[in-house]
Amino acid sequence: MSGAREFSAFDVTHLTALAVLLVGCAVLVPLGRRLRRTDPDDRFGRVLAVVLLAGTLPLQVLYFTPAFFELDRTLPIQLCDLASFVSVWALWSHQRWAVALTYLWGIPLTTQAILTPDLVTAFPHPVFLLFWVMHIGIVWAAVYLSFGRGLGPDWRDYRMAVAVTATWAVAVFCLNLALDTNYGFLNAKPAGGSVLDLLGPWPTYVVAEIVVISAVWALMTWPFARRRAPLSPGRPPRRTGPAARSSRAADRPAR
Repeated sequence: MSGAREFSAFDVTHLTALAVLLVGCAVLVPLGRRLRRTDPDDRFGRVLAVVLLAGTLPLQVLYFTPAFFELDRTLPIQLCDLASFVSVWALWSHQRWAVALTYLWGIPLTTQAILTPDLVTAFPHPVFLLFWVMHIGIVWAAVYLSFGRGLGPDWRDYRMAVAVTATWAVAVFCLNLALDTNYGFLNAKPAGGSVLDLLGPWPTYVVAEIVVISAVWALMTWPFARRRAPLSPGRPPRRTGPAARSSRAADRPAR
């Protein structure tokens, strides 16, 4: 690694990765909507799952090699690491819990890692390339499944995501104490300064993060949950269109 060029935030390669992310999202939303009719089994989603897995697994293997392994940086316990595997399963299976976590972890949280990546090596190093395949793939999966295929969460999924994330935070906090690490910045703020400085000292900023993330997730869940809201008891759905008009005409008494 000593001879490798170092990554610089918002250089040409970083901006190119951001452009690829945005173009992919713009393509995947209308594509997913069209495939609802033409590809009900979502074969395309499974292809995307294989591509994402092909980028995620080699990266995790590389992080465990002597050249890259660092106890305080490369253990696969960050939310983005978990989101990469969850999003693969979401694309492959469409299971509700996986789709919800992909959406709620991928869009608001993985994008933070994309804007401020924890990268050392630069293009064209394999770690650089695999990092972007994994992180962009997570967001693409979230956008494709939610806004393309229409598989957004409801309030039960929201509560599940909050519970799973809280469990992860407690477990990682305890692991940080045992290993003297700081995964998720749960035990201390980044030494170099970050947006967390605006949220106060520890543990105030952790509580503030929980409140902000829970509120953002609620806003993200509301449009999908609203569409799934059940009708009031005893109130049948209103039928419209030619079939409904024919039914009403048939029910009208003859004169």
